[in-house]
Amino acid sequence: MAGFIISVVVIAISLLIISKLPTGVEIDSPWIALIAGAIIGAFNGFWSLFPGWFRTTSAVISLGLIPLIGSIIVFGLAAWLVEGFRLRWGIASAIIGAIALSIINSILFFILRQIGVVAAF
Repeated sequence: MAGFIISVVVIAISLLIISKLPTGVEIDSPWIALIAGAIIGAFNGFWSLFPGWFRTTSAVISLGLIPLIGSIIVFGLAAWLVEGFRLRWGIASAIIGAIALSIINSILFFILRQIGVVAAF
């Protein structure tokens, strides 16, 4: 449970950073970012229910396209579900936002692993 909460907070911080960049992603408040982070984290949790060999194989065979499309769908779905989380340019904002979310999350989790907040896996 603590891992999910850390993940939600990191996603929310990432969303707030992304909303300040020229990506077409708009978020009204930090609370909205937390709600959107919880939705994105929950949907990403469903992907982790699949066995590791399946996730790895599908990513390798599709050259990363399946996880990317999944991230874009989850990002757009979160924007559709959360009032105050908007994609100004539609699917283009979802694509840019999903890629930016992946990059910023990677950086933030790297920092958290280095300071010992999150266990290295």
